[in-house]
Formats: sequence, structure tokens, C-alpha cells
Amino acid sequence: MEAVQDLGGKVIEIEVIPDDVHLLIELAPTVWRSQALQVLKGRSSRRTRAESPHLRRLSSLPSPSWSVSTLGGAPREVVRRYVLNQRLAA
Repeated sequence: MEAVQDLGGKVIEIEVIPDDVHLLIELAPTVWRSQALQVLKGRSSRRTRAESPHLRRLSSLPSPSWSVSTLGGAPREVVRRYVLNQRLAA
């Protein structure tokens, strides 16, 4: 993802399901989570509206809700598997 690279990070894993996107990304500790979300959601909203004109009239795209977590000591592989398994849980 360009947006993650522009923030100086890298995408470890991504899983897209109909109503959700799960990302496992690595960012420098100097990047604020709120800043990263603003960039990611802003770019995805602009791209989605450009590719799907019928969605332009929606006031909030993507949904205003979001969640960000840090690994907090959890092994990266465990979190990576969690992200990949989201499609199965949907």
C-alpha cells in the first residue's frame, strides 16, 4: 500500500472482507496511530469514491468507526494468522 510506504512503514499482512479491512503494518514509533488512520482512511475513501461514483453521495466512507491496536508483545506470527483468519470468521 502506497499510503503505508508514504508513512515510512511496511505492510505485513492485509485481509479484506465485505465490511472490514484488517491490516498488520509496521510503522516507526514516531508515527502517531491517529495520523496513520487519517492517511489510510482518507486515501481509501478518495479511491473508493473515484472508482464507484454511486458511493459519492455517502456522508461517511469508510465507516467512521475504527480500531487500532499495537502488538503489545504478542508474537507477530500470531497476529498475522489472526488477520488472515478474519475471512473464515466472517
